[in-house]
Amino acid sequence: MTTTEKPQPGKSAKEGMDVDPRLLEILVCPLTKGPLRYDRAAQELISDEAGLAYPIRDGIPIMLVDEARTLGDDERAAIKARTPGAAP
Repeated sequence: MTTTEKPQPGKSAKEGMDVDPRLLEILVCPLTKGPLRYDRAAQELISDEAGLAYPIRDGIPIMLVDEARTLGDDERAAIKARTPGAAP
């Protein structure tokens, strides 16, 4: 599904909106210039390095640090637990 397609029946507009995979390949965190991870359920692009979650509104990533949500301590701990070689 592209950003121009309508959600499928039975899905909310939030769940049904996907970001173009080609766009995800070129986007980086504007703060760290590091990679982003797509969280489809939350409709956010996550910068594990910066600890920020950039919102996706109507299929458009909002790549402004001022608009990003700071990840909570529990979210950061979960990221560290999933990352090989991370300090305890």
